[in-house]
Amino acid sequence: MSSCDPEHAHSYLAYGLLFTSNRPIPGFQNADSIPRPADVHIKFGSSPKYNSAISESKLRYASSYVSQTGVPDLRVWDVANGEFLRMLYSDGAEFWLDQELLTLWVQWPSSSSLENTLSYLVGPILGLLLRLKGIVCLHGSAVSINDRGVVFVGPEGAGKSTTAAAFATQGHAVLSDDIVGLTERGVEFRILPAYPRINLWPDSVKLLFGSPDALPMITAGWDKRCFKIGEVEGTKFEERSLALGAIYVLGEEAGTSGESVETIPQKTALMMLIGNTYATNFLDANQRAQEFEVLSRLVGAVSVRQINSGREGVGPQELCKMIQRDFASITSAASSLER
Repeated sequence: MSSCDPEHAHSYLAYGLLFTSNRPIPGFQNADSIPRPADVHIKFGSSPKYNSAISESKLRYASSYVSQTGVPDLRVWDVANGEFLRMLYSDGAEFWLDQELLTLWVQWPSSSSLENTLSYLVGPILGLLLRLKGIVCLHGSAVSINDRGVVFVGPEGAGKSTTAAAFATQGHAVLSDDIVGLTERGVEFRILPAYPRINLWPDSVKLLFGSPDALPMITAGWDKRCFKIGEVEGTKFEERSLALGAIYVLGEEAGTSGESVETIPQKTALMMLIGNTYATNFLDANQRAQEFEVLSRLVGAVSVRQINSGREGVGPQELCKMIQRDFASITSAASSLER
């Protein structure tokens, strides 16, 4: 995309989508050389034009979490009979998305900054956009092991990003963090590469790098740190879409055999994955039904494994070895069946 057009001066690739933007997006993969129309145009510092005097706004979602002033952390409205989706955070960061999912407008108040606003953009807002485009997303992290994608899911604080970062320090390529986008090709599921960054809490940074300050902050005022894949020696980002080889559930209680790693029954796995999808609260009944069907096929095609609570006291590097051994047994068994 030509830099002489200020509205589309920057091009990026993430989750298989081509984005153009009027401002740089740090951490995204540059895609200036890709000769195809953009999937989404991002316009920083502006909002869509519509007649607010005659257009209704219908509240679609309000988060259960509230700010210190009692305002929901995030509210979402359908505006102008669904022509636009408006997303407003309690700190004033605001996003608009058109009905065709082609243009995303971004604004922020003088009390905030572009850097703070980008944290919303590359996380929840991007997850919502992907989901509305029909891409089922798991709330987790993904790495490459032997040219297959391996996903880590689980509740907040389970160690998804920490585990992915530990694999990265061992030379395994990172596919995504926070949002794992999946596509279905025949009987195979594939992971879409995101962007080369993992966000880590200071405790995880200390665990992996010896000091909570070993990595830079994402932005001033935020506790999380930014692990820039490719800039730390020996780390790399996987730019290819990889076949999904297995999903590992961290921090849940589903094990029955006492083994450290075991297969989760399909029905249980399905319910676990439904609880670990992205942007579920925004979906209508039809979208929820479609997601259920996709996840039902997923648990029938891919092994979902439980890392049981006996791993307490096991460090991230030891956990990586445990997962690698288990994944090797899965791929070996699959190869034997194919012969």
